[in-house]
Amino acid sequence: MLLSVACERFNDYLYSIDRSPKTQERYSRDMTFIRNYLEVKANGPVFVEDITENDLEAFMRYLKEIKGFAPNSRSRYFYTLRSFYKFASKKDIVQKDIVAGMNTVKLPQKERNYLTEEEVVLVVDQIDNYLIKVIAIFLYNTGLRISECRNLKLEDVDFDKGIIKVIEGKNRKDRIVPMNHYLHGLLMDYFNNHRDAPQSDYFFATRRSGAASVSYPHICLTLSTAAKKSGVNKQVSCHVLRHSFASALVKKKVGLVEIQKLLGHSNLAVTSIYTHTNLEALTEAVNTLNR
Repeated sequence: MLLSVACERFNDYLYSIDRSPKTQERYSRDMTFIRNYLEVKANGPVFVEDITENDLEAFMRYLKEIKGFAPNSRSRYFYTLRSFYKFASKKDIVQKDIVAGMNTVKLPQKERNYLTEEEVVLVVDQIDNYLIKVIAIFLYNTGLRISECRNLKLEDVDFDKGIIKVIEGKNRKDRIVPMNHYLHGLLMDYFNNHRDAPQSDYFFATRRSGAASVSYPHICLTLSTAAKKSGVNKQVSCHVLRHSFASALVKKKVGLVEIQKLLGHSNLAVTSIYTHTNLEALTEAVNTLNR
C-alpha cells in the first residue's frame, strides 16, 4: 500500500476513534513531513511495506543532525511514528511493527517553571485590565488550561454547587473542578457586576470581543507585561499559572491522585513532575540532621 494512502486511512481512523481535532491535525502534519522525507530519499512514491527500520532511524538522525530539532520535537515525531505503526500493524497494512524495537528519544529532565504564591500576588497586582486579572486568578485557583478557560460557557459555571465543569478538555475528557471560597466570591462579583457581554455564551468575554471569548494573545501579552512590571524574574504565561496551581497543592501536601483529577491528567506519572522542590525546602530537609 502506498504510504500516502495509508496516511489517509490513519487520518480516518483517528477521526473514527474521536481523537481531538488538534491531535488529528498534528498527526497528519507529522506524517506528511515524514512521507515527504521518505519520498525525496526514494525519488518517488513509497510503499509502506518497503520502509525499513533503518529508514526510520535515518529519519530520526535527519531531524537531529540536519534539521537541528530539539529533543522534544524529535520525541513528538517518534511517537507519531509509533502511533502510525501500531495502527498499520493492527489493520494488517504491515506485517511487523518496525517502530516497536526503536529506542525512544531521551529527553532532558527540566524543572517546571512555576510561581510561588507570593509571586502570583505580585504579578496579579500589576495587571491593569480587570478581566485579565480575574482570568489570571481563575487559572491559578483552578489549574485549567487556557484553552479550557477560554472555552468555558456560562452554563459550565455552577455557582449553586460551587463547581466548574470542564467539557471536552484535552483528549475530549470532561471533569469537574470545585471553586474555593475566594474564587467563588470573585467570579460571582465578576458575573453580577462586571461582565459586559450579553450577546456571548462564553463566561469570559467582552462586548468588544463579540460572541467570541477573550483572545489568547491578549491574555499572554498582559501576563508577560505584568510580570516584568512586578519584578518577578521568570517567564510568566497561562501555562505557568497551571504549573503554579499544581506546585502550590503539592507544597500543601495535597495527594497526587487529587491533583491528577483536578488537572485532568490521564497518567499519574505526568502529575508527578510537579513534585519538584525548591532550595528552601532542600535546606530545611538537610537541617533536620544533627538537631
